[in-house]
Amino acid sequence: MADRTAPEHYVAGYDEILVAACATGRRLSRDELESLRLQGERAAEAGIGLRGLVRVLLAAAREVRAALAPDAADHLLTAVEQAVDAFGEGHERAQRLAVRQEEAARREFIDDLLYGRSDLGRLAERAERFGLLLSHAHAVAAAQGAEPFDDGSPATRRIESSLLARFGDRRILLTTKDGRLICIAPGDQSDVLAFFAKQAYAAAEGGRVAIGRAHTGAGGVVHSYEEALNALDLAERMDLEDPVLRAADLLVYPVLTRDRQAMTDLVESVLGPLREARGGARPLIGTLAAYFDSGCVAAEAARRLSLSVRAMTYRLERIHKLTGADPADPVHRYTLQTAVIGARFLDWPERES
Repeated sequence: MADRTAPEHYVAGYDEILVAACATGRRLSRDELESLRLQGERAAEAGIGLRGLVRVLLAAAREVRAALAPDAADHLLTAVEQAVDAFGEGHERAQRLAVRQEEAARREFIDDLLYGRSDLGRLAERAERFGLLLSHAHAVAAAQGAEPFDDGSPATRRIESSLLARFGDRRILLTTKDGRLICIAPGDQSDVLAFFAKQAYAAAEGGRVAIGRAHTGAGGVVHSYEEALNALDLAERMDLEDPVLRAADLLVYPVLTRDRQAMTDLVESVLGPLREARGGARPLIGTLAAYFDSGCVAAEAARRLSLSVRAMTYRLERIHKLTGADPADPVHRYTLQTAVIGARFLDWPERES
């Protein structure tokens, strides 16, 4: 029985083609070349390296040379060159197809993983092929920038190289999805995602990275991924300035905004009177946001808004007069701050429902 792991198995008929071509000095025919290409493909599919295959081809050519008449031997080099080129073309064709198939399988797996599709048992088996053990907890980080990330971009390759250099063969999966760069790592290895966030933020030139919480199982990856995406969306809607966001630090926002109608009523009731101010409600809402973001320090809030402290104090007094709520009073402060969060989330008053 032929040994299909030996390169010699994939050069059958090659010597006969050389002899036939050298007999008349002709070039290899189209059918002969295609036959050699197919053999090169089969060799690649069997895991035979191109270098080993070429060695066998050259050895066979030497044997043919010894049996040829002198005038026929003059044509051998040309025939061997054509033959080796055909073998190499077939070998490369198979390699490219294998890469495309691997990329397609990887992309299908990632889509199934991040969207929670496919049988969970089968998904877990496929995950091991790509370095993930879904029986463990995983966390997902998502990075976005001014320009979309894609698999072949220099930024993606640079970040991947940095992760490999830093963490070696840890079970990390890096991919792109919808223009974002996604990193999936074991939940107990927060240093991986922290390093990824630093590298991605630098590469995105002012973009933003969000990190979901760690969860167990295939469904846990989906959950963490959705948390990261929600954090990115929330940061955009709320004008959050932090370049790196952790879903665990933002849990208060979904709680506060879960009942949209109740939040709308609160915003309208508490902040509605600010419409009577000169310039409308928006400047005073921005004043409150800066005041709360600065830890309720009027001087720091004034600096952030490029105002004098006196102007800042005037605005806070105006808010107190219009709403009846004093931003400096701890009891009133919570209501005002919650209403400001709601206004930013709802884009109020620009989009009043």
